[in-house]
Amino acid sequence: MKLNVKIGHQDILGIIVGSQDRNLNIIKQYFGIKISINENEIITNAKKDIKPLLERVFNLLIRLVEEGISFNERDIIYIIKVLETNGNDEAILSLYQNRKLITTTSKGKPVYPKTFNQKEYINSMDKYDLVFGVGPAGTGKTYLAVAYAAKLLRANQIKKIILTRPVVEAGESLGFLPGDIKEKIDPYLIPLYDALYDFLGKGSVDNLIERGVIEIAPLAYMRGRTLDNAFVILDEAQNTTSVQMKMFLTRLGFNSKMIITGDPTQIDLKNNQKSGLKEVMRILNNVDDIKFVRFEKVDVIRNPLVQKILERYDAS
Repeated sequence: MKLNVKIGHQDILGIIVGSQDRNLNIIKQYFGIKISINENEIITNAKKDIKPLLERVFNLLIRLVEEGISFNERDIIYIIKVLETNGNDEAILSLYQNRKLITTTSKGKPVYPKTFNQKEYINSMDKYDLVFGVGPAGTGKTYLAVAYAAKLLRANQIKKIILTRPVVEAGESLGFLPGDIKEKIDPYLIPLYDALYDFLGKGSVDNLIERGVIEIAPLAYMRGRTLDNAFVILDEAQNTTSVQMKMFLTRLGFNSKMIITGDPTQIDLKNNQKSGLKEVMRILNNVDDIKFVRFEKVDVIRNPLVQKILERYDAS
């Protein structure tokens, strides 16, 4: 079956196919089909019911190439997922046309919002001092918050970055773990370290931690403090208790921003304790100057092979 795709120049197909056919292989894996390119024609064994969707995908990718907009495998998967849910082609095109640079990694790689909800998340950090990023793991909630914090630190708009999370796996007191406080909590804070290293470099991060410019600590150590001139990130907030969440929110000082991230479906609290995140979503919903950004499954971009593995496990 030949797809009805408008190809202006054959070089366009080369960009869409990608290096070593990586982009084309992602499309094949996602749909479980075969696709071949014959000069300026796209041939597939796909069933007729997905032909319109495939045509929309390829025509949209062609428009991106024609406008000089780069994309990768993750972008292609997101485009497919949005189109599957009857997303608007022009809205998707606009998302990529109007991408706003957040910052660059320590290696100079530019970082942009990749999805509609990521774009709303970053825009909310521009406008609000208190932002909640709520939704599934793998949506970029923590990574983008660290990116924004690095941006402000580089611009000298804040004096400190504070990253914290409840360490329910180790217990609140942490007293039964060997070593000093850093040795006790570091295993639970690896995702935060990884994001910081990505944006600021390991040597710089280690130096900033020594100087107290970056602080990584369990939530229990936030008690009794007022956090001025700081960018504060509370990760895994679904595992806060109601008391902890209230304590944390009232630490907000002047010229500071707080970003709270979490997934209400992944609560690890014991003894039927109420999640502080779930409670605060009810209490502070629709309060002026507080923004809740809700991420969805469409924002989770996995390799299609990983998705197939998960589907098989779910079905077993």
